[in-house]
Amino acid sequence: MSGAPKLSICDTTLRDGNHAVAHQLGRADISAYARAAEAAGVDVVEVGHGNGLGASSIQVGMAALSDAEMLRAAKAELRTARLGALSIPGFASVERDLKPALDCGVDEVRVGAHCTEADVTRQQITMLRAMGVTVKGMLLMSHMASAAKLVEQARLMQSYGAEAVVLMDSAGAYTPEKVREKVGELVENLDIAVGFHAHNNLGMSVVNSMTAIQAGATIVDVTARGFGAGAGNAPIELVAANLHVDQVESGIQLFGALDAADVAQERFVKHVPTNDSVTIASGIAGVFSGFAAPVRRASARFGVDPRRILLELGNRRVVAGQEDIIIEVAMSLAADQVLSQV
Repeated sequence: MSGAPKLSICDTTLRDGNHAVAHQLGRADISAYARAAEAAGVDVVEVGHGNGLGASSIQVGMAALSDAEMLRAAKAELRTARLGALSIPGFASVERDLKPALDCGVDEVRVGAHCTEADVTRQQITMLRAMGVTVKGMLLMSHMASAAKLVEQARLMQSYGAEAVVLMDSAGAYTPEKVREKVGELVENLDIAVGFHAHNNLGMSVVNSMTAIQAGATIVDVTARGFGAGAGNAPIELVAANLHVDQVESGIQLFGALDAADVAQERFVKHVPTNDSVTIASGIAGVFSGFAAPVRRASARFGVDPRRILLELGNRRVVAGQEDIIIEVAMSLAADQVLSQV
């Protein structure tokens, strides 16, 4: 990897990981893990509700702490690592959420949108860039779009002022071949950095992250013990180990990453994310990993196989923000079951 740009590691344990505990990370947990991530040498520590700034709500889950409380707790522990936040237009607004977050010491914001709707990020990206804030674009559910479409959408984010574009494998549906194709196309056709955010529904989070690096990505997201929605994310400890073996240059310290993962497991990772029939079905169906918990609840309520719910959600190409359709699908499948028994 000699001569390649230095890899940037974004640790999303305190944001994506919040999904795994219904957004109930506490102040002491955030402070302890932020210290560990700082010691591990990660470049960015992303903090907040699992769905980003302004997302705490009855619909997607009430957080234990406010955005400001979470951000300030982490910021107090960071010296070298940058404090990051996720903003998804629709959840986050400029005046109510973004500006207060910057007042809490946020160093960079990643503005996300569905992979075919980059235009909705224009206001936030241009405003943040004008303010001198580091801003990156994120294309959610990126497995749902072709490489050509992703290039088109990423170029829009680049034109708005984004300093990087990150492909989100929100459903854990990517294979290494698709990672290589799509990351490679972005690297070839953009003038800014490209990143990759993996989920583990098909057991591919680490190999997909390493494949993204081989294809030219210079930003990779990780979480401690893979702590995240559904089957979890690319574990910091395993990515760090593979970077060490492959001699990929980054600021992350191997033993520090191993220690950070231990801290997380001791404090708040009550169940290490793993694959089960529900998360695997989610990956096959290409359904947002964060749907696993509400699908399980709907399954129990209506007596319907959760895998059937997920496959139907995949058929309907449902995306994050359409959680209400889970109930609709479960009710419809339950009615079909009753009719089939008549």
